[in-house]
Amino acid sequence: MRGRKSGRVISFPVVITEYDGNRYLVSMLGQDVNWVRNVRAADGSAVLRHGRREAVRLVEMPADAKPAILRRYLDVAPGARPHVPVDRRAPRQAFEQIAPEIPVFRITARP
Repeated sequence: MRGRKSGRVISFPVVITEYDGNRYLVSMLGQDVNWVRNVRAADGSAVLRHGRREAVRLVEMPADAKPAILRRYLDVAPGARPHVPVDRRAPRQAFEQIAPEIPVFRITARP
């Protein structure tokens, strides 16, 4: 994606989480990271590279849709576990409490 200030193309590694037939990106470090700010500034426009380039739109999910996705994310991204303040086996209520603070974006096709 392009940096919101520099305009330069920025690449960074992410873990794509699949849940209920959709793909998601999760910001394990919360709201105050540059890639989240850049996604929001670009209205979700991004390019994923995983063997091939895929132009996508990242749609931010509401808090009530995040708990199950966050649990799945912790299952597939063990490196994220120290950064998310709940255990992956915690009850849904624990995930509901942290959901407003952790951005989750559904990956969709760019029109």
